Amino acid sequence: MRHGVRLGLDPGDARIGVARSDPTGFLATPLETVRRGGGDLKRLQAIVGEIAEDSEVLEVVVGLPRSLKGGEGPAAAKVRDFAASLARRLAPVPVRLVDERLTTVSAEAMLRDRGRKGSNRRAVVDMAAAVVILQHALDTERATGTAPGEIVEEQR
Repeated sequence: MRHGVRLGLDPGDARIGVARSDPTGFLATPLETVRRGGGDLKRLQAIVGEIAEDSEVLEVVVGLPRSLKGGEGPAAAKVRDFAASLARRLAPVPVRLVDERLTTVSAEAMLRDRGRKGSNRRAVVDMAAAVVILQHALDTERATGTAPGEIVEEQR
């Protein structure tokens, strides 16, 4: 397992859920929700900078929405564009895309099971989905010995 903090992102149309791992890459935890729109990439860059003050930031893992059959539609294209812009802003910190099928559904079910209701649940579901995305990436790397997903090239 590579050493360093990883960030996990669940980019949606309204918000971006953010999670982080411990430096050993064992556990993902919720960090914050960033409102989408002007300044969102700048805030994500600031988060990476804040973490980098204390720990090495190994990479940022972004959830890529795919259909149940594995195909990519308009939502995946938007996430690919977002990830490319983020990669340009965060260089040299690598950005990776990982399959996020059903993560929001899993996060909502987990929060519902823990008693979170209505708007209270919606307020944290993006962070919870980011945790699910990042934890899956960590578990995959631990099981396979290779970095998860695909590396994103910077958008010029």
